[in-house]
Amino acid sequence: MSLQCRILDDYQNVSLSLADWQALAPQVECRALTQHIADENILAETLKDADMVVIMRERTPFTASLFARLPKLKLLITSGMRNAAVDLAAAKKHGVTVCGTGSGQAAPVELTWALILGLARHLVTENRALRHNGPWQSTLGFGLNGKRLGLLGLGKIGQKVAHIAQAFGMNVCAWSQNLTAERAAEHGVTLCPSKEALLQTSDVVSIHLVLGDRTRGLLGAQELAQMKPSALLINTSRAAIVDQPALLSALQSGVIAGAGLDVFDVEPLPADHPFRTQPNVLATPHLGYVADGNYRVYFTEAVEDIQAFLAGKPVRVLD
Repeated sequence: MSLQCRILDDYQNVSLSLADWQALAPQVECRALTQHIADENILAETLKDADMVVIMRERTPFTASLFARLPKLKLLITSGMRNAAVDLAAAKKHGVTVCGTGSGQAAPVELTWALILGLARHLVTENRALRHNGPWQSTLGFGLNGKRLGLLGLGKIGQKVAHIAQAFGMNVCAWSQNLTAERAAEHGVTLCPSKEALLQTSDVVSIHLVLGDRTRGLLGAQELAQMKPSALLINTSRAAIVDQPALLSALQSGVIAGAGLDVFDVEPLPADHPFRTQPNVLATPHLGYVADGNYRVYFTEAVEDIQAFLAGKPVRVLD
């Protein structure tokens, strides 16, 4: 009898076409699930016969309670080499090996710029008007040349965002708790002396930080109020870095001009969530890493992870 592998949250129904899953046959039978399952009871029932599960990073949490309800599970594979939604201690306790995959930075960088440019040039508003015979030009674009981009975080993604900003003729500054002037200068970026100084002087603020104890709630009502009324906030990192009710209030009251959001406190975003209809929000459904190149890496290496596990020599193990 074949081992059972389930691939979760394959929203685009592409996982089985982007890697050679047949290389696992007949030992492993793979099936992809395209609908997100938020209810743990339903999820546990769905996965009760699974020996292996492949997940996309942080779409579906694997908690201690879920591991306890999946006694057959022996291998969990996540896209990327970090997944804060997986309880690794619980996995170890229940004898589940957790492996990761490679992941590139190009896709989230590209999406960051899609959100910046879409907001700055009012692309959704103008495209909608064009499609529905609305006014021929109704907005005034927010030019980027000569403006300041403030980066909260200058890691691998932030560095690439900075390089593109420079090509647009923007002045780039950055701040994070451990960033030094020397490391910022390596990328042609000015170190801001404080988070407050970055917020007060930037025309566009883009977040590129890992969510953790020090960054959770980093921007609240007080911090948002320090931004320019004409400023744009971009978040392609994690929703919890920004206080969500405070952000909605700032957008509704005009404290800031707009926000480009790819991450939310609840995903998929509820149908009645105000971010879906707030006019100065350009929102995308967590598409940062959703690109063909990344997906090929994720699923090709997931197949490799399964092969290595079956051979008794697991690779890319997360501890």
